[in-house]
Amino acid sequence: MVKNIGTSQFEEDVDALFTLPLSEFTGARNALAARLKKTGHADEANQAKALVKPSISAWAVNQLYWRRREIFDQLMSTGQRFRKAQTAKKVAGIHEVLDARRAALAQLSDLTTTLLQDAGHNPSPETVHRITTTLEALSVYASLPGGPRAGRLTQDIDPPGFDSLASLMSGAGMPKLTLVPKAPAPLKSAAAKVQRKKASTGEQRRLEEARQKRIAAARASLQQTRRLLSEAQAREQRTGAAQKKANAEAKATEKLKREAEQRFERARSASEFASRRASYATDEVDEAAKALEDARRAVEKASAELEGLVRQQSGTLSNGH
Repeated sequence: MVKNIGTSQFEEDVDALFTLPLSEFTGARNALAARLKKTGHADEANQAKALVKPSISAWAVNQLYWRRREIFDQLMSTGQRFRKAQTAKKVAGIHEVLDARRAALAQLSDLTTTLLQDAGHNPSPETVHRITTTLEALSVYASLPGGPRAGRLTQDIDPPGFDSLASLMSGAGMPKLTLVPKAPAPLKSAAAKVQRKKASTGEQRRLEEARQKRIAAARASLQQTRRLLSEAQAREQRTGAAQKKANAEAKATEKLKREAEQRFERARSASEFASRRASYATDEVDEAAKALEDARRAVEKASAELEGLVRQQSGTLSNGH
């Protein structure tokens, strides 16, 4: 992480890098370094250039810090509350804190899945597990000085074992939270044997807790994988049904097309036949009209001849008297 940064503006610029989509980080970091170097801030430019692109799981935890601060801070507060309850040797208080921590982790895990999907990333069980582990670590380190800086993570963080701390409350006293267990000083006689036995018991307990964590993680991964498999099978069934429906519709459409083509062909043939009949009828009408005209002229001619003969006959009769 960046230390001894010169100005608040530079701090804000670096924070802004870690809020960007993961694919934009490198380009924005290089642009910031170039701008700082151009404006004469060589030290800040080198610090910006040295920033490492976060892993996908570290990036997701950063986004929870920047976008869902209220829930993120609730988880972080459990680390401080645990320290206080441990110091006060309040067993009920420690159980209450652990329950609150688990609830906050579950809520943030669900938010992470949605966040990754919205950003176009695959929320695989392994990725979600790494995110949860990092959140656990941050909740522990939040109660200690010099811990990782939330919002600017570049890689995953391993916790010292939050749940295992609660199991240490058994016995006469409860040891304080430490990141690295201290090796017991060599003792002599019966006291040394007791000390070695306690150390062995504690080591066995830690190994058992680590094994239980791995089992829980494996179960969670298996459950998530089964859910994904079930969803994939359901999608396959829906896709198969949709494909069958589409094939049936395609066959029906093809049948309708053939029937329509057949009807069109029959209609075209009928239209051609009607056109020919209309053409023949037109010729017949023309011939009938011509014949009618010829007959009218013949009648007129015969009427004129008859009329002439009648006049001629009348004249002859008149001259005879």
